[in-house]
Order: sequence, then C-alpha cells, then structure tokens
Amino acid sequence: MKQKKVFIYILAGFSLVLVSLPFVVSVNELLTKIIERNIAYIWIQDYIVPLEAKMMGAILIPFGYEYGFAPANSSIVVNGLSMGITWNCLGWQSFLLLFVSLVVGFRGKYTKISILESLGIGILGTFWLNILRMLFTILLAVHAPPFFRIIFHDYLAAGTTLIWLFFFWWFSYSFVLEERKPIVQVKAIKV
Repeated sequence: MKQKKVFIYILAGFSLVLVSLPFVVSVNELLTKIIERNIAYIWIQDYIVPLEAKMMGAILIPFGYEYGFAPANSSIVVNGLSMGITWNCLGWQSFLLLFVSLVVGFRGKYTKISILESLGIGILGTFWLNILRMLFTILLAVHAPPFFRIIFHDYLAAGTTLIWLFFFWWFSYSFVLEERKPIVQVKAIKV
C-alpha cells in the first residue's frame, strides 16, 4: 500500500507538470532572468556548468563529434554549432521532483543503510539523467531541424524525469529498501 501511494504521488505530479507545462514554458525565460539577477546562481554558473559541459564533451568526443566549451559566454560548440548552456539547463527541476518524492517514498520503517543506498541511487541517477537529457538535446540540435530540439527541450524533457522516478521507486522498493525488523525484548523471569 505504501509503495502504491508513492506511485500515485508521482502520477499526480506528472499530471500537474503536464497541466502547468504551457504556463511554465511561457514564463520560464522570465523566471530565469529574475533568478539571474540574484547573486546565488553565479557559483553554479561558474563551477558546475563548466564541469558538466566538460563531461558532455568527454562523452561526445569518442563518437567523433568536435566539441568545445567557451566559459566566458557559457557556450558549447558541437560540430561548429554554438549553443548556450546555463545553470537553468542542468536539471534543478529534476532534483526538486526527486526530493519531493523522497519525502513521501522514505516514510516507513526502512533500515538506514537501505535508505542511504536508495538516496545515492536517486541522486546519481538523476544527475546522469540530466547529463543524458542535455546530450540528447545537443544531438537533436546537431542532427535534426530546430523544431525537434525545441519540442524535446521544452516539453518532453520533463517526461524523462517522471519516467526515471517511476523506475527509481520501482527499483528501490523491489531491490534496495529493506524494512527494519522489530526489536524483540526478552524479559528475564526469576524462578
């Protein structure tokens, strides 16, 4: 019953994302500009964006793609096509959805070690999902008309996170999370 509740919450979240997607897409640029006026994002832009951009390059180069990153303007260049990458591209929305699902999913009597294992899988999986999502967007930009990249980037990328969360919770409940065994107290009887 507990596991079913988590999947219901994820499905409800997916429904909310789908309903709000047109609104979010239309105001996303405005929200990005507002947040970029705040100094807190600069650390992510200066340190995390270049690191993830280099990781994407390390994945693309062995497949024969020409790759470069210009830290000054946060642009990646793949096969001569320049694309901007910002802190907003890194998938903070995916991590937000993951952490909301963790609040619901870890309710119960699970061992601490199995919770830590699931947490590690969730964080690493979400991180790599975001890297692969950005790579797929780049490959669409390089190989397909702009329409496909825009549709994936603006609309379908959110669906990949929800598919990941369904898989993550199924895997965690099936193979990782272990329920704590109740502690049995033995009373000594005097004879």
